[in-house]
Amino acid sequence: MDFQAGILQDGSPMESLEKQLICPICLEMFSKPVVILPCQHNLCRKCANDVFQAANPYWQSRGSLISGGRFRCPSCRHEVLLDRHGVYGLQRNLLVENIIDIYKQECSSRPLKKGEHPMCKEHEDERINIYCVTCEVPTCSMCKVFGAHKDCEVAPLESVFQGQKTELNNCISMLVAGNDRIQTIISQLEDSCQSTEENSEAAKRELCARFDALAALLEEKKAELLQRICREQADKTAFIQSLICQYKEQLEKSSRLVETAIQAAEETGGAAFLMGHTHTSVLSLPRIVEASKGARLDKIEQGYESMDAFSVSLEHLTEAVHALDFEPAEEDEEYFDGEEEEEVEE
Repeated sequence: MDFQAGILQDGSPMESLEKQLICPICLEMFSKPVVILPCQHNLCRKCANDVFQAANPYWQSRGSLISGGRFRCPSCRHEVLLDRHGVYGLQRNLLVENIIDIYKQECSSRPLKKGEHPMCKEHEDERINIYCVTCEVPTCSMCKVFGAHKDCEVAPLESVFQGQKTELNNCISMLVAGNDRIQTIISQLEDSCQSTEENSEAAKRELCARFDALAALLEEKKAELLQRICREQADKTAFIQSLICQYKEQLEKSSRLVETAIQAAEETGGAAFLMGHTHTSVLSLPRIVEASKGARLDKIEQGYESMDAFSVSLEHLTEAVHALDFEPAEEDEEYFDGEEEEEVEE
């Protein structure tokens, strides 16, 4: 606290000094001031204790086993950490106490000036020393006896002043404590927001990994089924090609027999037909007759070329994909189980 700077800035050194000795909580001169570490600002011990108690409602008393607490300096908002002794663990500012004592001695030695105390506007020589409770304004004794407030209820000015000052101090303490609680909630919400973002990114990565694995499994299964179709295709086409070769050989043989039969049929004489020097007609006739009855080669069954056996139904898999959803959390399952048990009991 820089007292000299304040004194130099103000025309009245005593007034400037008085401003430096005012507690920011009760707005009165410090009473048993303490040093709030590490910011070095001063507070009355009672005011500091009120702020500390409001910010730490579960802290009991000094000497308890609770580990202490924290609150914020009302002047600079710096967070002050206290041990289990609470405010009583802070050091007293003896320098400020000595300055206050000197200031009070100086003030008491000065003569009281007329302008230093508010005077009544109606009675210029009367000091304002009572409070009209009915009209809620300060006034003087003459106004109560002879003036506008003679029928009103009045109270000592000092008692009303102290009551309202105490109420104001309590409100200030509550506001400061409320600000600390709000700041704590804001910090918690910011941490929750960050945690939500981090957990969401982790959940996205896990979901992508699971779907990538499922896609890889589907690709592997597709390759396996395609290979089975290719094997069946190769077997069937090989069998059909072998039949084609057999039928081509049969066709070639049949064509030669046709040529032989035509040559034999062109003979006009019976002897020549039956006794050709090559006996081709006689030797070939049984074969021609046998060939004319039709070839006894293998044939393919009807629908042999069909590949309907390799049709795959994916309706159940499609339904399963559409039904994919996130599993409920464990606490949700327990909550639902509890509801079901209550309904059964009813």
